[in-house]
Amino acid sequence: MNPDTRATNRRQHERFDLRPMYSAIIARPMDREQFTDAGHAYNISEGGLCFELDRAYEPGTMLNLRLDLPAFAHDGGPGRAIFITGRVVWLDTDETPGPARMALSIYAFPRAGDRERLLRQFGLKQMNRAA
Repeated sequence: MNPDTRATNRRQHERFDLRPMYSAIIARPMDREQFTDAGHAYNISEGGLCFELDRAYEPGTMLNLRLDLPAFAHDGGPGRAIFITGRVVWLDTDETPGPARMALSIYAFPRAGDRERLLRQFGLKQMNRAA
């Protein structure tokens, strides 16, 4: 790998684009029982997720998410949803009204098999690689 590439791309995992209209997400902070905050995912990797919600969460906030994978991604597992636990690492502070865009560093896949299901989707090459 070119040393200049390492300096500019700090990501450990390859990202894949998701179509927001087909990649619904709901979230809840760790101190809540119910998923209440709705939005959409934009891209995902094994280690992170870019998404937007109707409510902004500050960097450092731990969230539980349910992400609905696109219909083509259904692999016979327990539905299209995968569950993710992670920490918000950035928040777009654009002052315009509307949903807040954030990124999450994935810490865990709390439901057995969800990590493997996601990785299997990457291998099927039905998602485009993100820039």
